[in-house]
Formats: sequence, structure tokens, C-alpha cells
Amino acid sequence: MTIPNDYAERVYAGVLGKIIGVYLGRPFEGWSYEKITERFVEITRYVHEDQKCQLIVADDDISGTFSFFRAFEDFGYDSNLTPRQIGQTWLNYIIENRTILWWGGMGMSTEHTAFIRIKNGVPAPQSGSIETNSKVVAEQIGAQIFIDAWGMLCPGDPARAADFARRAGSVSHDGEAIYGAQVVAALVSAAFVEQNIDSLLDTAVELIPSDSIIATLIADIRQWRLADNDWRKTREKIDAKYGYHIYGGNCHMVPNHALIILALVYGNGDLTESLKIVNTCGWDTDCNSGNVGAILGVRNGLAGLTSGYDWRTPVADRLFLPTADGGRGISDAVIETRHIVNAGRSLAGVAPEIAKGGARFAFEFPGSVQGFIAEDNTLTVSNPNGAGLSLHGLGRVSTPTYVPADVLQGQGYSLIASPTLFSGQTLRGTVTASAGATVRPYVRYYGPGDKSLIIDGPVVDVDASGLATVAWLIPDTQGQPIFQVGLDVLQNDGDVTLQSLTWDSAPNTSFAITNTSRTIREQWICGIDQISAWTSAFALMQNSGRGVMSIGTKEWTDYRAEINADPHMVDELGVVARYQGMERYYALILNRDGKARLIKRYYGDTVLADTPFDIEFGKRYDISIEVAGDRVVGFVNGTELVSAVDASSTLAGGGMGVLLTAGRAHLYTAKVSPL
Repeated sequence: MTIPNDYAERVYAGVLGKIIGVYLGRPFEGWSYEKITERFVEITRYVHEDQKCQLIVADDDISGTFSFFRAFEDFGYDSNLTPRQIGQTWLNYIIENRTILWWGGMGMSTEHTAFIRIKNGVPAPQSGSIETNSKVVAEQIGAQIFIDAWGMLCPGDPARAADFARRAGSVSHDGEAIYGAQVVAALVSAAFVEQNIDSLLDTAVELIPSDSIIATLIADIRQWRLADNDWRKTREKIDAKYGYHIYGGNCHMVPNHALIILALVYGNGDLTESLKIVNTCGWDTDCNSGNVGAILGVRNGLAGLTSGYDWRTPVADRLFLPTADGGRGISDAVIETRHIVNAGRSLAGVAPEIAKGGARFAFEFPGSVQGFIAEDNTLTVSNPNGAGLSLHGLGRVSTPTYVPADVLQGQGYSLIASPTLFSGQTLRGTVTASAGATVRPYVRYYGPGDKSLIIDGPVVDVDASGLATVAWLIPDTQGQPIFQVGLDVLQNDGDVTLQSLTWDSAPNTSFAITNTSRTIREQWICGIDQISAWTSAFALMQNSGRGVMSIGTKEWTDYRAEINADPHMVDELGVVARYQGMERYYALILNRDGKARLIKRYYGDTVLADTPFDIEFGKRYDISIEVAGDRVVGFVNGTELVSAVDASSTLAGGGMGVLLTAGRAHLYTAKVSPL
């Protein structure tokens, strides 16, 4: 496999196409063609305002696409990645009934059904097979809607993309659902090197059985296209032969895949026309529109995203990934592009790309803004050449670092996320402008009662060379979550360009434990059954099995995490470090069986060290864990109890957390500090 010269930019266009398509189709998901045409005639623009809903929302199509793809990175970029390992990735990033999936119930939601199978010990691909779950359940749409990134992984290698799609899709699906997923992944992959829609379809359909329903419907639609020359007439034929009245269940693969093919063959490669067709046709609009957007985003590149309609500006790269790894919850199209591109480069045996020293915000693609928008009309934001965020005028520009205020009461899927920026971290940035310009960084955080409060940083002058460097230690917010970071342009005779912005080191902060703020509670990713907030403590309850409540990001490496808690009645109580999901972390655990154990959770527990320790119910303990390089040390009440060295590099960084097994405990304080 050869990496194209424009690989990164084309992946970025594909990621944008995916999220644009999902956001476009989301407000009328599940509507019929008749209802859509009566309400809108045709879908030629975003209609969220007409429907009185938000444009940027958490959605399973986006969350599943970019979260399940992380299996490839998590398992060391292994080209032999297995369905079982991808299924383990589901267990790591999914919090049951809370994240990623539509939790419609056993036998109703195919993905929910597969998750229950995996949780109960049925490995993939058996977890998604027809034999296990029945033909109707196994052939629903989900294998297709989560698959685009696997095509982007394999530029110009559709056979390999289809093979990865088979592995990923089989976690939850089988039969025609796998074939549909393989076609979509192959189309995305082939679009890096082929423009002709007919040639793309020829390539993709050769990779699935010729007698499959998916292959048959593709042939039918291509023939109808020649005969009808009118997508509405062809849509009627699709409805008659492949409609919901024939292919049952909640949302079957076959009818919706047919609409993707319809949009491609009639859209002639134009994104706006293709999105119009696939969305006006109805059924699972956000899913189908997302797949079309990904395929044509890769095919057409960035220029195709503004052909006929400006799809990019309202989105501003923003996307949300509510998973058990809350530090990735607030993301953007550039961040997700980097992960896919470096995965693809690794698969091809090429070194990774690192933009501007690994800065979180590097704005390295033309038009990329990474969520930054101007807060008033005295400032304009642009990035025409991918050289940096150009700011013209005076005023504030900002991007989310936690759940934005306008999403706190959001619709649809819950937005579960940890803050990404914390007190005690150092904000670093580079600004270029004409000499004499001045700027000032700032953050906003949720104060008591979730009120938005602002902290302005130091004023920074641009020197005679045209350069200014931001270095600001984020002040203490008393454990209240920071939800926004930005730059205030105070003086400017031309354009100020924000070249990069990032932060480093583990934070140095205590987290507020109180019932006065919703956001204080929800900044913790709740992988336990229930939190009840008292005046001075969180009451944590786990009805059965183990749960983890976490906070922080994978960028935290060497630090000390400590909690003060009492085991009211538990089987296990502990503190967690380098948390990367429900199946990946270190923990110091006090057990009811008279042991203190230092464990590594990596798709199962490994005891690194243990020592006798008698836990007393109702007694408060200071429980701490330190991680530094490959060394892990556990303390109780200030005394070192256990230590170990883990020579593997599988848990190099991650957030902190509180672990609880079968019982109730009270959490009074929690703190993280760098070593």
C-alpha cells in the first residue's frame, strides 16, 4: 500500500464529509420520503433551525465510527487485528446504557444485542453472527454506519479495506450487513485513486459475493439509472423492491444501502447534489448521508465541501465522542484525522506525521479551525492555506474544552465528556502578527450553579520579529470544570495568526466534591451504577461487578492520584491511574478479602503486587497511586504498601479514577498532581 501525497488532507475531507452528512440528516432521521418532501421539498441545506434543534450533537454514527476504529491503534497497529480484539475495544469504550450506542434493547438494537453477547463472554465474530442473533437482527444497518474510517486506513487498497470492514462489522453484524459495510469501506478506499463513480462501484462490488442481495441491488440501481434518468422514479423502484415493508427489523441494511447507491449514481460525484438525494429519500438519513459524505469527501477533497453550499463553516470541525474515555469526548475533525492518518501510515510502514510539535491545535489543513469561532462580529476567523488561524479585527475567539454551555441541555444522545484542560496545566501557544499587536489568552469555567465565569491570562505583546509566545499556568478554579479556551485580540493593525495552542503536563488540582453543580458531577465519566451527591461527598453505588468513575485525558503520563474515601460496604475500593477506558488502567485496590492489590487492567486483571491489608467499613482512607515511567506505587494513609514495574508500554498515559466493586462508598476528596 502506497501513501498518497495528499493522504492527510483527503482523510480530513472524508472525516468532514462524514460529520457534515450526519449533522445534515440528524434532524429528520427516520422520516419518510413523503414527509420530507412535504415539509422541505428537497434537502439542500442544514435544517436544524427549522426543527428547533442543535446542529452539533453527539450521535452514534460519529461516536462508533471514530471510537471502534481505535482498536487498530490500541492493539499496536497490528495488520492482523482480529474481530475479537475489536470486540474487546467495544467493552473498553462503551459504558452500558450510557455511551456510543442506541440502547434499544436485546433483539431490537443490533449493537445493544452484540454488546450483551460480548459482555457475557461470547467473543466476536460469534457475538454478531446470524447463528447467534438471527438473520433479521444481524442484517441491520450498524455495520455500515461505523465503517468509513477503515476505508480511510487503506488508501487505494479497497480489498484490504473490505477485509478490515469484515472484521469490524462482524462484531455486531453478519450476512448482507457485512457486504454493505465492505462496499462502503471499499468505495472510501478506492476514492483516493479513482474519480469515476461507475469504476468505484465496479471495484467495490467485485469484493462481495455476486449472488448477494447487496450486489443485486447495486446492479438494479445502475440499470434503473440508465432507464429512468430521474432519481425519483428510481427511488420508487427501490421502495417497491427493497423497501422497509420487505426488509424488516428496526433499520435494515438493504433499503438504506440502496439509497447510498442511488445518491452516488445520480449525484455524479457532486456532494451537494448527492446529499440532497440521499436525505430527501428519507429512512435512516443521518447514517446514509454520513456514508455518502465520507465517500465523496475523500473523492473530491476539501474543494468539494464548498461546492454549491458552504457545508464547512457552520460545523467548524466540531464533533463529540461520548465514550468511557472521557478525555476524547471533546474532539474535532483535525484530531480524528491525525489518528486515522498515522494509523494508515503505520500500516504502510511509514513514520507518523506530527504537526507543530504535537500541539493540540495546529490548524494544519486549509480551512481548519478546530472548533474556534469568534464570539462577536468584531472579529473574523479564517485559515485559507492551513498556515494557522488568522484573526482579523479585535475581540475573542474560543473553542470548547468541555461540554459547551449550549449543549448542557442537548438533544438525542448524551454528551458524556471529561474536561481536557485543567488548573495547574500550562497553556502554550505561538502567535504571529505585526509588531505592536497584543493578545491575551483566557479560559471560561463553570462556577457555582453552573454559571459561566472567565479568567483572563497575561497580556502578550508581539515583538519586533512579529512573534509572541503564550505561556500561562492555568489558575485554580476550585475544582470547577474549564469548558472553553480562547484568545482575546486586544490590539491589531493587520491579521493576528494563532499558529498553535496546546497544554502539557499532568494537572495540579483538587476536584470539587459537592452537590451544588451539575457540571462538577458530570465532569466525571460515570462508569459506576449511581452517584448521589451529598453536601460534602459523593455517595458511589455499584449494584454488581466492578465500576470505575474517571476524569482526565490520555496525555497525562507521570503523576500522583489520590482520593479520600470510606468503604461503607464494598467488595473493592480503589484509586485508578492512566485510565484509558473500562478495560485499560492501573489501580490500587483495597479488597474485602484482606488484601491491598496493585493491578493492571488490560482486558482482564493482572496482579502486579499485593500485601495483607484489613479494610474497615465506615473508616476513611487516603488512597494514592503514583505512576512514573514503568513504575507504579500504591500508598494508604501516606504509607507505601506496594510497588511494581510494568515493562510494557501499553498504559503510557491516561486519567485518574475511583474504582468500586459491589457496594457503596463515599468519596470526600480527589486530587491529581504532577511528580
